Amino acid sequence: MRLPVVLIGLVLASPLAAEEYMVAPGTGSLAAAIAVASPGDVLTLTDGAYLGPVTIDRSLAIIGPRGAVVDGLGSGSVMTITAADVHLTGFTVTGSGRINQDLDAGVKIEKGADRTRVEKLYVTGNMHGIDVHGGRDVVVSGNEIIGTDSLRMNERGNGIYVWNSPGTLLENNLIRFGRDGIFSNASSNSIYRGNVMRDLRFAVHFMYTRNTEVSGNISVGNHLGFAIMFSDRAKILNNLSLGDRDHGLMLNYANNADVTGNLVRGRTKKCLFIYNAHKNLIWDNRFEGCHIGIHFTAGSEKNVLTGNAFVANREQVKYVGTRNMEWSYEGRGNFWSDHPAFDLNGDGIADSFYRPNDVMDQILWSQPAASLLIGSPAVQLVRWSQRDFPATLPGGVRDGAPLMRALTIEIPEDILRHEAEATGRWATGNYDDTDADNLSAH
Repeated sequence: MRLPVVLIGLVLASPLAAEEYMVAPGTGSLAAAIAVASPGDVLTLTDGAYLGPVTIDRSLAIIGPRGAVVDGLGSGSVMTITAADVHLTGFTVTGSGRINQDLDAGVKIEKGADRTRVEKLYVTGNMHGIDVHGGRDVVVSGNEIIGTDSLRMNERGNGIYVWNSPGTLLENNLIRFGRDGIFSNASSNSIYRGNVMRDLRFAVHFMYTRNTEVSGNISVGNHLGFAIMFSDRAKILNNLSLGDRDHGLMLNYANNADVTGNLVRGRTKKCLFIYNAHKNLIWDNRFEGCHIGIHFTAGSEKNVLTGNAFVANREQVKYVGTRNMEWSYEGRGNFWSDHPAFDLNGDGIADSFYRPNDVMDQILWSQPAASLLIGSPAVQLVRWSQRDFPATLPGGVRDGAPLMRALTIEIPEDILRHEAEATGRWATGNYDDTDADNLSAH
């Protein structure tokens, strides 16, 4: 076999010198270049196909244009990184295997591959896009990751999968199709920000993730926006959930979270779903146009809700429980668009408290068939008596200091176009095969 001139140059180069080499397209050419390169070298790709999976076992930079295509030919992961301080940028990665349980991926970053940087790649036609699997302080930035829509949704791979990889930064990636946009499992101390995720099951999905920030991300037309599950000390800041189907934001066994500046809107079933979640600070968010503004259940305790705007939701609050819950903090409650209140002293706080639910609501939740009696005199008598004699009310939610004005959250023009594309998507009944209320499905 005749080696390309570039490979002969690699063999003759001093192992102590960090050099830049051009690598010609071909079957096995990239793997051969890696095998003779020295740590610190830069391998530059050109337009064309680089066939066969590769393992990067030394600190290298591999750069190239989008027309340079590294193709794994359907076998395992396309590019597996086992060394620290590897930098990939610019080119296309495609053709991983299709075995989900093996986490076949376009780029796999294994334990010990610390400080890897994956930037501006076009990652398409793979089971998982980028699998950060044990590497620390990894940066995944500015990539376009296009998954598959040819399998059942739960059988697809994730755009970016982060497992046990503290210090990961996921920033400004565009992720479309597949299962979850970002799936973070058993990881910690990371930042996921500025990513745009469309046409997925969950945009962001946390399992057993600690002390991690999710900020400035955009979820459009997914089954669920941001699912924070079995996790602690998450920061959910300034994200958008637009036209997602089931939930905009879910806190399920999530504790000590800081949730602020988020917008959920677009005929979503539940803007905010809180299930057995404790000690969370939920403030200055806007929940708009959902079937249910907030569904609060399963004994969730010591959560603070203040400064939020609940606007034009078909049912503002669904509280399943018997305890008395006060949803204001230090004299500042939330805005409720269905609260006909006055503010005679002009302090921005309504002169009357807000109570969203009564005993009839609880009956209707547990016995939906009772809705046939909603206009009957008996039901109206019960509601009149509870309104005029509050002592007859059951435990439930009360906002003692409702706000008179709703906060607004601006949306960039390009994201408004994405939102318009997703409008009406779920009216066709195309619900695929996932159920966001099945909390055991991960």
